[in-house]
Amino acid sequence: MVRGGQGTPLSVRAADDGPPVTVPRDPAREAAERELAKRLYHDNDPGLLERALNAFWDWLDGLLGAASTATPGGVLGLLAVVLAVAAVAGALWWRLGTPGRGAAPTAALFEDRPRSAADHRAAAEAHAARGHWNQAVQERMRGLVRALEERALLDDHPGRTADEAATEAGRTLPTRAAPLRRAARAFDDVTYGGRTATEETYRDLADLDRALDTTRPALTPTGPSSRPSTPSTTGTTTDTTRPTSRDTPR
Repeated sequence: MVRGGQGTPLSVRAADDGPPVTVPRDPAREAAERELAKRLYHDNDPGLLERALNAFWDWLDGLLGAASTATPGGVLGLLAVVLAVAAVAGALWWRLGTPGRGAAPTAALFEDRPRSAADHRAAAEAHAARGHWNQAVQERMRGLVRALEERALLDDHPGRTADEAATEAGRTLPTRAAPLRRAARAFDDVTYGGRTATEETYRDLADLDRALDTTRPALTPTGPSSRPSTPSTTGTTTDTTRPTSRDTPR
């Protein structure tokens, strides 16, 4: 075949060395496209999924290549940045728990119908017996707060959160203020923070609950002291003078 210039026909020499057969350029291209479109030439072509994966890996390779070029240290610098970002993300997850629960810690401590402290404690022990430590911690904290309400050490406030209950109870029972704050934090961690409680967490909370039953509240005086005051006798004299006639009632 003799390739012609733009728009010129192509000349194809016949097999018997006869005169060349002239084929116009466009029909020749169309004939070649029809020939190459036959299934015979595409049996080993990659499938749609393979082509999509190849396109993705090509894009990712280009992206990483551009990032490594822009990062000091090349590929090693990029790897250090990725590891640092992963470490920061892991630290935030460990400290803050599962994201997307920002407003949850303001929810009420008691979410269902009122139950007694004994009911909550029994439910907590049942969960603990099955190794369900998250539910056991939740029910034990609710039983602890309900017991304080039953003793009138806390006002009955259905919408109270665990943190609010711990703060209010800590003012009445100052010697237990720090353990109460830790108990509220444990409740928030498993209820809203996505954490997993342990048996030790539950046992500490149960010990605090039992200790609160025997803790006496700190009473503060609300009025003047009732202690009698002893008048001072320093510098005082006893008048033994008999009354005069002016002092004698008529």
